[in-house]
Amino acid sequence: MLVMAEKEKTYMPQSTAGIMRYMDVEDRIKIKPSHVVAISMVFGAAIILLKLFA
Repeated sequence: MLVMAEKEKTYMPQSTAGIMRYMDVEDRIKIKPSHVVAISMVFGAAIILLKLFA
């Protein structure tokens, strides 16, 4: 029986075994870098205004 079990083993390449590449996922939210910068600036300005007027 030990010989039969050895014949049925299959091996995957180590570079892809259990690794998910996030570039292959289609259900992600796509945000442009300029949008991230703009949102950060608005958020920063809101914090500065709150510190000045609160």
